[in-house]
Amino acid sequence: MSTQEQSGAQGGVKEATVDMKLEVHLIPVADVDRALSFYQCMGWRLDADFEAGPEFRIAQLTPPGSECSIIFGRGVVSAPPGSADGYLVVYDLDKARADLVSRGVEVSEIFHKVYDTGAEVQVDGRDPDGRSYASYASFSDPDGNGWLMQEVQERLPGR
Repeated sequence: MSTQEQSGAQGGVKEATVDMKLEVHLIPVADVDRALSFYQCMGWRLDADFEAGPEFRIAQLTPPGSECSIIFGRGVVSAPPGSADGYLVVYDLDKARADLVSRGVEVSEIFHKVYDTGAEVQVDGRDPDGRSYASYASFSDPDGNGWLMQEVQERLPGR
């Protein structure tokens, strides 16, 4: 279907009629056991760990409270280890950060972003207005895959 057909006869965007749920995010890793240890240390639930010979192994884990999982393994993804980025939404960034630090994860200090110059600038500390979607902390897994935690206490309408 062309973009024009998707947008509808009046030029507007057509509403989705079929549910599509993001279920899995692929994470490229160099060492499956090391990645398993890291993500399980963070309290993520192990959903599957299947090996079908020396060339294929797949592991799936789910963060607490999430409906989306991560998958990594051997023969699973062709991207180089450490090349993925992901977002984690948390209600209480201080609590989430402290929990990960207590589990041995190196987590950045909390920061917010400013766009005054038209470019994104990262500034130390929480968003001064305490807005949802505006305060962050970040960490990486042992392969360098980056994770950004974003505090959302009040969702925007429709989300």
